Amino acid sequence: MSSEDPNNHPRRAVVLVSGGLDSATTLAIARDRGFDSYALSFDYGQRHRHELEAARRVAEYHGVVEHRIMTIDLRAFGGSALTADIDVPKDRVASAQNEDVPITYVPARNTIFLAFALGYAEVLESLDIFLGVNAVDYSGYPDCRPAFIEAFENMANLATRLAVQGRHLNIHAPLIDLTKAEIIQRGLALGVDYGLTLSCYDPAPGGRPCGHCDSCRLRAAGFRDAGAVDPALSG
Repeated sequence: MSSEDPNNHPRRAVVLVSGGLDSATTLAIARDRGFDSYALSFDYGQRHRHELEAARRVAEYHGVVEHRIMTIDLRAFGGSALTADIDVPKDRVASAQNEDVPITYVPARNTIFLAFALGYAEVLESLDIFLGVNAVDYSGYPDCRPAFIEAFENMANLATRLAVQGRHLNIHAPLIDLTKAEIIQRGLALGVDYGLTLSCYDPAPGGRPCGHCDSCRLRAAGFRDAGAVDPALSG
């Protein structure tokens, strides 16, 4: 049944779903808050297709109203190990992970993704966009910081028809201040099946995570600190 706000507008939310651990948890949170979720994923020229398959699994599992996969080509710009012929760093020490912006950062990716989500939200007359950025375990990405989320929300409320009509648009980043272990604990409490997700930057041809990239190592540490077993590795 569709949830509605006091003004009888359907409580629709656009949720960015990459197929990873964080976005799966964010989708579960949006559902727990009573939103009808519209999942949005991107085929943006990433070096593997496995994350899109994971996104489909996650969206189906959580019963979204609709799941759209937008095709854009960020390979045209390159500049990232995820979109260009650049090796993904492996087995970096913790101090190196905290230095500068890593080569796995995709230039302006979250700005671009949120712009698409904003257009989708306007068509749906949705006032809420969810994304799973995290400022604690964010691997140095500048577009995962609270200041960025706040700035984008401010821009959205200047640039849209809904905002001109007096309806405030909200950018939700419910994981922003959580550790990876806290994210996992929250997701498990909401029934997230992390066996459906994929976090790896450089998986094997069959989709098996490499276990050595920054994302794999953050995920492994998160499950360890949460006192849980990663179902994606238990099969």
